[in-house]
Amino acid sequence: MAGNDGQAALRTLRSPGGRWVIAATVLGSAMAAIDATVVGIALPTIGREFHSTFGELQWIVTGYSLSLAALLLLGGWLGDRYGRRRVFGIGVVWFVAMSVACALAPDAPVLIVTRVLQGVGAALLTPGSLAIIQSSFVDDDRGSAIGTWSGLGGVATAVGPLLGGYLVAAASWRWIFLINLPIGAAVLVLSVRHVPESRDPAISGRPDVVGAVLAVLALGGVTFGLIEGPSIGWSSPVVIAMVALGTLAAVAFALVERVRSSPMLPLTLFRNTQFSATNAVTFVVYGALGVTLFLLPIDLQVVGGYSPLESGVALLPLTVIMLALSARSGRLAHRIGPRLPMSVGPCVVGVGMALFVRSSGSSSYLTGVLPAVIVLGLGLAATVAPLTATALGSVADGHSGVASAVNNCVARLGGLLAIAAIPPIAGISPTSYLHPGRFTPGFRHAVLIAGGLCVLGGLLSAVLIRNPSPEEGPLLHDDTAVAPMPCVNCAVDAAPLVSSVPSGTVAGNR
Repeated sequence: MAGNDGQAALRTLRSPGGRWVIAATVLGSAMAAIDATVVGIALPTIGREFHSTFGELQWIVTGYSLSLAALLLLGGWLGDRYGRRRVFGIGVVWFVAMSVACALAPDAPVLIVTRVLQGVGAALLTPGSLAIIQSSFVDDDRGSAIGTWSGLGGVATAVGPLLGGYLVAAASWRWIFLINLPIGAAVLVLSVRHVPESRDPAISGRPDVVGAVLAVLALGGVTFGLIEGPSIGWSSPVVIAMVALGTLAAVAFALVERVRSSPMLPLTLFRNTQFSATNAVTFVVYGALGVTLFLLPIDLQVVGGYSPLESGVALLPLTVIMLALSARSGRLAHRIGPRLPMSVGPCVVGVGMALFVRSSGSSSYLTGVLPAVIVLGLGLAATVAPLTATALGSVADGHSGVASAVNNCVARLGGLLAIAAIPPIAGISPTSYLHPGRFTPGFRHAVLIAGGLCVLGGLLSAVLIRNPSPEEGPLLHDDTAVAPMPCVNCAVDAAPLVSSVPSGTVAGNR
């Protein structure tokens, strides 16, 4: 747990000051989560207005995810070093400013650039939200405060598909970004008036800018090659050069992080087999989830004839199931150990994804779409709490913050690469999303591939994940597996489902 700089006394959850802190952090994190949700719902409308290729739609999603995943660890470090409230506030201002720029974008290339810049703001905002809670409340109330933040965030995220679908249908897709203006203003006012400043006095030195730049180049180069290869040719000198740049940057990133005294990504964490295995499962499952929830709104609207609002409502049961069952899943995993839930859960998720084969083009929501959504929700409810908690429980308490941030980044990276790689493998061409008959076969192949990846994740868990011995005690602590998972639909931006385990902060001691 990162230290408090002593500028303000710790709060209790029931105090007025504690409630204002919860309000500010919930609104801040909900702003990013809702934005992720509504962008996925709006993609077909944006594509039609800008006459975009499928690759451009991929970039609208992955551009945001790329900068967020690459800079998330750096954003958490900056908050710990220079003040969590300060960096959180800067992130909110940046995020809102780029949201306005997104709303004013005249074409797809400009929207892609502004989405990349919006991800930078999210990288400053996202880790700060939960880090502020961890550093603002007394020990006895910290678990309850995190659970309250998680539950209220779930309610906000559940509203996202409905809000996004309504705004797209009743006004314009541009309002899905402009809605961040009043939310951001409220967050800033609450933060200035009620959120205490805190930082980790043990952290010093300069930020790992070299590591951050190399991470952006690595992810950008590989992502460019995967998205643009199908349209301009895999043998294109540009594609080959960008993939080579990304590969070399990835190697350089690993070397730099290995020798730095205070690296952005401590590679020594991966010497822990349980931690490495959990992150491998996270990468596979969240990659499959990211590409499925990226393609599903397109399929529902382009092939199924759903309106944006109807496609948002179609996914709502997913969030409801997660909110209802994730806490119970966490408690069960605490009692029996994580191996069985992490083995069975991803397989159920894979079955749910495969069932979407029946939904494509189906005239009935109840028989075509809803069964797949329910099975997917049940699988995720069984998987996410033990998966995230195991990632934290497998390392020492002093490293839980950075372990959480690493797990968050791995989840986003899985979604980023899956959205870039799986559609062309499945046969989705740059213009096929405009033609239902051509999009349907590719969508079906893609969800089957995603389902197979989830089954692979379950097999990895069965082989590599272990339950703690009686001498070790539970790896899953009661205070990290009891709150619901709020952010399901934000996986369209490759964002992980957030549990009461702080899956998106680096607030812990380094």
